[in-house]
Amino acid sequence: MNVDFVQALRDIEKEKDIPLEKLGEIIEAALESAYRKHYGSAGEIHVEVDWDESRVEVYTRKQVVLEVQNAHVEMSLADAKELDSSIDIGDSLDILVTPEDFGRIAAQTAKQVVVQRIREAERELIFEEFSEREGEVVTGVVQRREGRSVYINIGRAEALLPPSEQMVLDGYRFGERLKVYLVEVKRTTRQPHVLVSRTHPGLVRRLFELEVPEIHDGVVEIKGVAREAGARTKVAVSSRQANVDPVGACVGHRGSRVQAVVDELRGEKIDIVRWSDDMARYLASALSPAKVNEVYTDEQNSACTVVVPDNQLSLAIGRDGQNVRLAARLTGWRIDIRSESQMREMAAAEREARAQGASGSIPAGQAPPGLPGAPAGAEEGQAAAEPVAADAQDAAPPAETPEEPGSDAEQAEPAPAEAQDAAPAAEMPEEGGSGAEQAEPAPVEARDAAPAAEMPAEGGSGAEQAEPAPVEAQDAAAPSEPEPEEKAEQ
Repeated sequence: MNVDFVQALRDIEKEKDIPLEKLGEIIEAALESAYRKHYGSAGEIHVEVDWDESRVEVYTRKQVVLEVQNAHVEMSLADAKELDSSIDIGDSLDILVTPEDFGRIAAQTAKQVVVQRIREAERELIFEEFSEREGEVVTGVVQRREGRSVYINIGRAEALLPPSEQMVLDGYRFGERLKVYLVEVKRTTRQPHVLVSRTHPGLVRRLFELEVPEIHDGVVEIKGVAREAGARTKVAVSSRQANVDPVGACVGHRGSRVQAVVDELRGEKIDIVRWSDDMARYLASALSPAKVNEVYTDEQNSACTVVVPDNQLSLAIGRDGQNVRLAARLTGWRIDIRSESQMREMAAAEREARAQGASGSIPAGQAPPGLPGAPAGAEEGQAAAEPVAADAQDAAPPAETPEEPGSDAEQAEPAPAEAQDAAPAAEMPEEGGSGAEQAEPAPVEARDAAPAAEMPAEGGSGAEQAEPAPVEAQDAAAPSEPEPEEKAEQ
């Protein structure tokens, strides 16, 4: 083997970072392929390379038999005894078949195999290197743009930054250095496909690990990250040592640590909140910078109601609901925010509903209109009602005639609902006598045309009652006046 060839392989080892042993396997495979193509050997061929002496030897393996049928893979016992006296039938023997010169075609074949295998080895090394770094932050340089996609040089590979993983605050100018989050590495027929991101929440986590030694050492732990790239990020932290403040460690002296992360994210706002085992405290902290008065939790449904001062309601919700949305994403709970005035209104409505339920206007356990649990249509006043006739009877009950012994007076039937709606109820006397006195209701025909009879202002001492006029007379005449007191007594 030529010494220059060996030196070229050592240069490839340094440039491509491919071990020399791996290159030796590639050369052996290339020479074996060239030998088969040049000499048409169908037997078992293997190549041995001596790197110290720069020598290549080609061997073919043949089996010892009594009668040779295929000279490429078999040899006679007599020929084998000449090479090795201890050989026996059924054994295999390696025979040196190194050619003096491969020729141009064989050399071209070996070259193609070497180039192809070196590329495959390089792709495999790149894949192994970056697949082990998934989930880490790498520094790259903007190489080029194709459409909306950006290609970033991260060393031995070129990473793709798709539009969905780009921040709106980045300019992606040619030659600009960026820190990107390594999302995924895939094998392809060509170079490995490396996908990076600038919007992944893991980018914030890794940047804090780089800037805060306490997080890198494990003293401070990042419990969760909720991010809307380019706008705001919430980070929940806790400390494993009582004498270490997790929020202060992440902020740094005069905000130097968190400011370095903000600068890398092109001015994205970052809220660092304190994580707690108490869910109410954690929820109140997650809504910072808003101040929280009360937190009512429902652990079974992972939901809560948060009460804030009236002047803090808009701050707690945030622009377009951003603050409460990030807090819900950070905690994993559904958050309902109410102001103090809203809670007072709800409490007053609940007390009114209970009072109405006690008086019978609203059944017990039924929510009033406007509160959760109210029946459909309750807010518009669509509630179940009694018939009109029943309402009228509640307002003006029919008068009853007391029965007297020996009298021919008969009790009049109460008027139907239609008549009661049209005719006013009979008025009772303001001052009555000692006995119960009532005017009997007029029949239907008379009440349709005439008003109800009025009772006298002062009644007698006995049980007295005016007789109703006949139907024919009532149709033509006004309601009869009550008889004088003397005749009633007789």
